[in-house]
Amino acid sequence: MRCVIARFPFDFVKSEVQEAMKGIKPEPLTGACVVIGRRTYPVKQVGEVITGQDRRDFTAGEVTRALVKLGFTCLPEPPVQEPRD
Repeated sequence: MRCVIARFPFDFVKSEVQEAMKGIKPEPLTGACVVIGRRTYPVKQVGEVITGQDRRDFTAGEVTRALVKLGFTCLPEPPVQEPRD
């Protein structure tokens, strides 16, 4: 799927995004996030990995739109974690 992030065109395939994020530890969740496999990542972290751009060069909205079009579940804020006893 073709999309534009920070004025640069990219062609993404869902399986390639999943492969790129394999083995990468999710950073702490503070804002918009995306579920890839069994992990939840900040969208800015994913954007940086899949585009190779500095995360200051694009918005979370740009990456979120691309990931939703690919079929990923994106959340506007981190899910609430239940306390473990």
